[in-house]
Amino acid sequence: MKDKCGIVGIHSKDINKDVSSYIYYGLYALQHRGQESAGITTCGQFGVNHHYGMGLVTDVFNKSKLAEMRGHVGIGHVRYSTTGSSKLQNSQPFVTDLEDGFIAVAHNGDIVNSGALKQELIKKGYLFRSGTDSEVVCYLIKEECRREKNYLKALETVSKKLMGSYSLVILINDDLYVLRDPMAMKPLAVGKTKDSYVFASETVAFDVTGAKFIRDLEPGEVVYIENDELKSYTLECAKDSKLAHCMFEYVYFARPDSVIDGKSVYSVRLNIGKKLYEEFPVDADLVIPVPDSSIPAAIGYSRASGIPYGEGLIKNRYVGRTFIMPTQEERELAVKLKVNPMASEIEGKRIVVVDDSIVRGTTSASLIRILKEAGAKEVHMMIGCPPVVAPCFYGVAMATKEELIAHNYSIKEIQEKLGADTLGYISIDSLIEAIGMDKEDLCLGCLNEDYPTEIPEDLEAESYYKMLQVQG
Repeated sequence: MKDKCGIVGIHSKDINKDVSSYIYYGLYALQHRGQESAGITTCGQFGVNHHYGMGLVTDVFNKSKLAEMRGHVGIGHVRYSTTGSSKLQNSQPFVTDLEDGFIAVAHNGDIVNSGALKQELIKKGYLFRSGTDSEVVCYLIKEECRREKNYLKALETVSKKLMGSYSLVILINDDLYVLRDPMAMKPLAVGKTKDSYVFASETVAFDVTGAKFIRDLEPGEVVYIENDELKSYTLECAKDSKLAHCMFEYVYFARPDSVIDGKSVYSVRLNIGKKLYEEFPVDADLVIPVPDSSIPAAIGYSRASGIPYGEGLIKNRYVGRTFIMPTQEERELAVKLKVNPMASEIEGKRIVVVDDSIVRGTTSASLIRILKEAGAKEVHMMIGCPPVVAPCFYGVAMATKEELIAHNYSIKEIQEKLGADTLGYISIDSLIEAIGMDKEDLCLGCLNEDYPTEIPEDLEAESYYKMLQVQG
């Protein structure tokens, strides 16, 4: 599964300060949210600077490039790696001209009605360089700013047209606007240094830039800086909107050292492991995680059960994206390239393996086979996410409904297909308890098909998944 992007925005009251390196390090901290491309746009006394490219933050930027991007205000973006082709044209931020300057936009989320909005813009003469919904948002903002010089009102109008999830950092010349959608589906927070305001998808970006966390943005809130002070504006459409925080942020996407909407991601994952043991106690010799996102949940299971925690799978952290493997043998080779079993730790033992989720099931089946070939006596698989039975329409590229193993088979059948001695999925109720939020405040659409927004009738899962391969 892939999430859509990480964003950073920084505004310094010192017009002589260069924020480009701080944006760089903020994006570096958010690299887990996207490895396909990275980009930064800055503005200052000497105008606008913009650069993006394919690959990791360190691939795209170096000291000399950052030196060319001086500015006291700027935004940055890392984009997730799709299952389809990677294109430079889909990189962000998107920049477009305005009569009196420019607009730059970086976006995390997914606009489910972007197709219809794009057609309206094309009729008005807009030309698109990408296939992304983020470029649609950029041009919508441009269109409204051409008519309405009060940019808050322009953003209000745009927000009423958007359906889906969106956290945005927006530069309109040297003014920075930061916006979170009315359902607060994607995370977005603000921090402060002695002379700057810092905005980011996760609080880990504050840790590396030296910013002190202030708060999460409220649902439907627009934040901007006026006279060096933080100002807030609530979108009209947020007043009657429900909350729908993405549960996958806590299960998988976010770094464990982040705090999202008042909840420590690490603590949530520890709770997930504890709940898994309460629901599926087994007699075993060792608890191991599928590295890395499952480590806290495995620790939680170990602590609750008293079964020792250990490392039975070692991750190769230098493996990039692997090619799509046409045969089962080659697919298993790709899994072995990414994780390797430690036979000395698992041979002859009954193993509890904790993973964050199962989507298609192919990787899980390969892992179990690898562990048993390495000498594991029993493999009990514990999953920190309930069965994924439906696609996500809000920025998680997972699979079509037909490709989801839990849509097609019962848990017992899945267990047999995977070759596990036990298969335990955390229940939805236990997951909600582990997160510590009300059920009504979470998006659980991929688990129960109860989506928080209307899904356009012409947006079928199959065509949508293909569209995701070019969206950003």
